[in-house]
Amino acid sequence: MNSTVRPAALVLCLIATALGGCATYPGWLNTAGASREQVGAPDAPGTLAGIQLVTVDNALALRLAASRRKRLFSESFATAARTAYGVGPGDVIEVSVWEAPPATLFGGASGGPSGDSRSGPATTRVNTLPEQMVSSDGTITVPFIGQILVDGHDPQWMEEEIARRLQHKANQPQVMVRVVHNVTAMVTVVGEVAASGLVPLTARGERLLDALAKSGGVRQPVNKMTLQLTRGAVVQSLPLQAIIQDARQNIALQPGDVVTALYQPSSFTVLGATGRNEEISFETQGISLAQALARSGGLSDARADARGVYIFRFEDGGAEPGPAPVGVTTVGKIPVIYQIDLRERASFFIAQNFTVENGDVLYVTNAPAAELQKFLNIIISAIYPAAVAKIVSPNL
Repeated sequence: MNSTVRPAALVLCLIATALGGCATYPGWLNTAGASREQVGAPDAPGTLAGIQLVTVDNALALRLAASRRKRLFSESFATAARTAYGVGPGDVIEVSVWEAPPATLFGGASGGPSGDSRSGPATTRVNTLPEQMVSSDGTITVPFIGQILVDGHDPQWMEEEIARRLQHKANQPQVMVRVVHNVTAMVTVVGEVAASGLVPLTARGERLLDALAKSGGVRQPVNKMTLQLTRGAVVQSLPLQAIIQDARQNIALQPGDVVTALYQPSSFTVLGATGRNEEISFETQGISLAQALARSGGLSDARADARGVYIFRFEDGGAEPGPAPVGVTTVGKIPVIYQIDLRERASFFIAQNFTVENGDVLYVTNAPAAELQKFLNIIISAIYPAAVAKIVSPNL
């Protein structure tokens, strides 16, 4: 009888001992990762020197979100569409001059640009000059006038200037200037588009999405694309989805702009006591911690410690540091662990304001009770079969 009771008594004693120390568990027990106590221990073995552990509150979440806010195109670039573009070196133009009868300066016959002679009543005469390219110094040449500096001026200005200079030389001159080939009022579209190349600008005032459409559109999903606009020394980017959703960001382009379509997939890795442990992609516009937790299957009811939700991130040097000393990697990054306690009611509002970044590691620790349950399962599975065997075969 005593031999039958002893194994059961041993099980009870082990359970009582484990329950007495339920906040800890044997170090040899296999776990999914560090516990909440281990993550927060500054002197734990393997701790990265200078690592920052920061508790996230709403003020911190808002400050981080503000520091990562992308400046809008409408804030950085002029948005008004231009109605005309000046010519420049390399552009090819055509100048036509009309004279009232009797024409005295330009040769040519009445009736049109063909220059054929006709008899009949006197009419206005037109002479179309040969096409010419704007020189490297920005000038063109007109007979009886000479060189005219046209660089940066539109066709209307050139018409008025040529007519003014022909006064008292031609009989009531009228001038028309046509841009035959435009090489200066262009924007460059490159990157993940169907057809990279130069897109001409017209008086219509083409905008970002117009240039993208003329290039055949993007080759990747819209929510994975970023548009980068380079204008002079200013370089800025926005998610394509943000430009589509906000018409103010679809700004008018200017000659010389470079539009680059970038394929920038973003992802975070989720580990620990969640429904899914894997790398999860998200949109270029970004997602909140609340969305990240939802996409990872949420916290596991049976295992998760709601107090131990961590985001591991390498911040840029200008980020808000935690307690000193601050550790810096060889590439100037600061290792930071952000902690949020989901037991607090306000934490779910905080999780909506905290933005998950590309490359983040989201880790949810196991609750002490979950580790205790694993420990008890091991003990009971090792001892309970022996107790059953004694009851069934007491003579063994």
